[in-house]
Amino acid sequence: MQPIRKPFRLDPLFPFELVHRGVRYSENELPDHVHDLYEIVYIHEGKGTFFIDQSLYDKAPGDLFLIPGNTVHRAFPSADDPIVSTALFFAPSFAQPVLPSEDYRPLRSFEIARQRKHYRVPLPESVRTSVEACIAAMAREWHAKASGYRHALWLQAQQVLLELARLPITAEAASPSPESALAPRWVQQALRDIDRDPVGCGGLASLSAGACVSPGHFSRVFKQLTGMNVTDYVNAKRLVRAKELLLATDDNIETIALRCGFQGMRHFYHQFRKLTGVTPLTYRRQMKA
Repeated sequence: MQPIRKPFRLDPLFPFELVHRGVRYSENELPDHVHDLYEIVYIHEGKGTFFIDQSLYDKAPGDLFLIPGNTVHRAFPSADDPIVSTALFFAPSFAQPVLPSEDYRPLRSFEIARQRKHYRVPLPESVRTSVEACIAAMAREWHAKASGYRHALWLQAQQVLLELARLPITAEAASPSPESALAPRWVQQALRDIDRDPVGCGGLASLSAGACVSPGHFSRVFKQLTGMNVTDYVNAKRLVRAKELLLATDDNIETIALRCGFQGMRHFYHQFRKLTGVTPLTYRRQMKA
């Protein structure tokens, strides 16, 4: 199944959205999806599994997950004990520091998560208490919408980002996650190969040959663990690369499509619009405006 674009209707001057203590049921969960916004997910109650980029994580109360923009992810709540979670969505511009010259990056925790490909953040008890207090305060402001509520939301969100940015880089964050044992090593390697080079990694035949398993078995296990078939996953990674090139270069659309492994413009436009809701040219113009 092709990953979808999570819909947002954000004010460009205040690109922030809060979903407070939402109950997550399997039948209501989004399929594999990506979005440009950064996301913080805090688990209040329940159990489940999170697939983020290349890793599977168990979810439990007190867990906090960081999902950088343009990261493929999907939640799998437990049927017997559904997840109750709070999600914060925001654009990078929302998190800009008040004093740009200060040696502080509000998105440092996301940078580390992306670099280390480890998206669950272990929270000391004091930080967990502070994060929960900030979430409760944001929920009150979000629902009351009293004068100055947006400023209050921004302050509370900045406090959460500050708490996360001040966390030491622990041994757990620096080492491979124990959740990786949920996936066979050949799937982990395939995910790394696709992430490193979504164009040159090949398709199902090449990846299964590299893993020394049959294409059928590779396809079944890959979809079971990621929720996506190999082709859709590779295409999603290629489209993420295309979005980056559209913003970072002045190359024409056809050149970018070819660089990202799409041999036909019609196919590229169709897949890009299906993922983002707009054409590549419109995406470039909107994001650079």
